[in-house]
Amino acid sequence: MKTLGIALACVLAFTACERGPLKPTPEQTAQANRDAVEFAREQYLWRAKRVIDLNRPDGWTSLVGLHWLDPGPHRVGSGADNGIRTAMGPEHLGVFTVRGKQVGFVPDTVVTVDGKPQIGATTLRIDSDPQGPSELVFDGGKGLATVIERGGRLALRVKHADAETRLHFAGIDHWVGGRDWQIPAKFIAHPPGKTLPIANIIGTTDNIPNPGAVEFERGGKTYRLEALDQGEGTLFLVFADRTSGHGSYGAGRFLDATMPDAQGRLTLDFNQSYNPPCAFTPFATCPLPPPENRLDLAVEAGEKAYAKPAH
Repeated sequence: MKTLGIALACVLAFTACERGPLKPTPEQTAQANRDAVEFAREQYLWRAKRVIDLNRPDGWTSLVGLHWLDPGPHRVGSGADNGIRTAMGPEHLGVFTVRGKQVGFVPDTVVTVDGKPQIGATTLRIDSDPQGPSELVFDGGKGLATVIERGGRLALRVKHADAETRLHFAGIDHWVGGRDWQIPAKFIAHPPGKTLPIANIIGTTDNIPNPGAVEFERGGKTYRLEALDQGEGTLFLVFADRTSGHGSYGAGRFLDATMPDAQGRLTLDFNQSYNPPCAFTPFATCPLPPPENRLDLAVEAGEKAYAKPAH
C-alpha cells in the first residue's frame, strides 16, 4: 500500500507538471488588460504634457543664451558693436547696469517689461525675488530675457521662439518601463533647515533645502535618495544610475515625487524620470546629482538620452 501511495503521488505530480501553470480566469485577464490600458494612458498624458512644456515659445528648447553680468553697464543686442552679443533679437536691445544685486535697464528698442511697454529706465527683478524675475519681452513677443542668480553671480538668460533647438526638436525616446517601476518609498525627515550643497553644470554650487531622504527597495536591495525642496510642493530628486551615459543622459535625470503622507509613505514613479534642460540646450544651469544620489542600479524607465538632430 505504501508503494502504491508513493506511485500515485508521483503520477499526480507528473500530471500537474504536464498540465502546467493555471491559466488566468477571464476576470483576471480583463483586469490585467484594464490595468495595462490605464498605465499606457497615464504615461501618454504625462509624456504629451512634457513635450508641450518643452516646446512652448518660452520653454527650455527656446533657450539661446546665458550671458554673465559683471558690475557696471552692458550694452546688449545681436549687433557686433555690443559688449554682450545675443544670438537672436534686435541689433540693440538696451543697456543693463549692475550695481550689487540691482539691475537697471534702459531699452534701445520696443520692449515690454512684465507685460507693460517700457520707454525709459527701470529696475529688473532677479529670479531670487519672491515675485520671480521681471520678464523682458522683445521681437514682437518672440524673445524673452530674464535675470538669474547662480553661485552669487548674475546672468542674463535669453529665450527666443525661433530658436533652432525649438524649431528642430527631435522628440524624446523612453524605456517601456512598467508598473514595477512605480515603487513604494519611505520618507526620512532631516532636521528643519538642513540644506545640501548641489553643484551645477556651470561649475558653481548652491545650498538647496534638503528636507529629508527617501528609501525604496528594488531586487531585494535598499536604495536611498536625498530629496530637495524647490518650493513647488513636491520632492525634487536629482539622480544618476547605471544607465547614465549608457542610454540615459550622462549628467543624470530628474524625478518629481508627491509629498509623503502622515506615515511618511510615497511612491516613486521612475517611468516619469526626465532629462534636465541641459540635455536640450547648452545654456541651462542644471543641478548635478550629489554623491549620495548615485544609484548602483540600472533604472531602465523614463526618458532616454536626447538624440539631437544631426545638423
